[in-house]
Amino acid sequence: MTVKLRIAVRDWDYLTPLALGDIRSEKLDVIVDRVGTLVSDPGEDEAHEASEMSFSRYVSLRDEGDTSIVGIPNFIMRGFRHRCVITSVDSGITSFEQLAGKKIGVTGWRDSGNTWTRAALRRHDIGVEDAYWYAGRLTAAHPITDRLDGFGREGRIEVMPGEQPMMDALREGALDAVFTPFMPDGYFGKNAGFRQVLPDFRSAELNYFNDVGYVPGMHLMGIKPEILAEHPWVAQELSDLLDESQRMWTAKRRKYAETTPWMIDELLKCAQDLPEDWNVSGIAANEAMINDFAEELHLQGILQRKLSVEELFPFYANKA
Repeated sequence: MTVKLRIAVRDWDYLTPLALGDIRSEKLDVIVDRVGTLVSDPGEDEAHEASEMSFSRYVSLRDEGDTSIVGIPNFIMRGFRHRCVITSVDSGITSFEQLAGKKIGVTGWRDSGNTWTRAALRRHDIGVEDAYWYAGRLTAAHPITDRLDGFGREGRIEVMPGEQPMMDALREGALDAVFTPFMPDGYFGKNAGFRQVLPDFRSAELNYFNDVGYVPGMHLMGIKPEILAEHPWVAQELSDLLDESQRMWTAKRRKYAETTPWMIDELLKCAQDLPEDWNVSGIAANEAMINDFAEELHLQGILQRKLSVEELFPFYANKA
């Protein structure tokens, strides 16, 4: 019998083979729904059996004793964060150390990406107490929502004054830098007026990888526990399909590398700089990264204690 599984994921390019049916399973019929915004409560979502979700949100649910969703250690969104710290093009800031005492905007205080970015800054002796933080919308096109999530502190971590879009504040000098998960519209234009803080962020990221041994995971897949109670094999089967889709897409991207003029150069550099298994899934391969993230959430005051790998992924611990 084939089990049907409807999943909600962002429009990641490497999931194209899975979405188009080029990757198939004899046991699992995966239906891919592409979503612009992550499902807010995957455990209560009646439309999907599995969903892409924030790693920090998942850890918080586990800390609260919420077992409505089971995390699969397949980190569907990974990325270095050094490139995500931007400033105005005429700013004199060219290092993380220069952010001491500066005003920094964030799109959400406990977002996974921002947690990893603060971790990267802390490696340069810039902790939470060493800067002034403002949470807000990136541009006017983004909604006004609660982005502090209860972690605000007067004089240290506050709402962006007047809910001003942070890119406007950065342009006007009201902010010195902004953490952004994605580059805003217009950023790639020649006269955009913004740049990465680090002129050579790629080297900084490679040094980071060589030091910690992983590319940080921001999102993972979550699946409803009732599915696993009836079909415990589904978690691994889904993870394998996601991985196979990425392998097929990578092979095709290397073959059809003319999407941008220098894509072939980027593919060559990645192959030379990173090990072939840099994005491998599973507990064993990601234990150090999972541990570090749990520790960061604790050190940054987002959680009162550090959760163990076994607490975060009990389904896999129980199987072991």
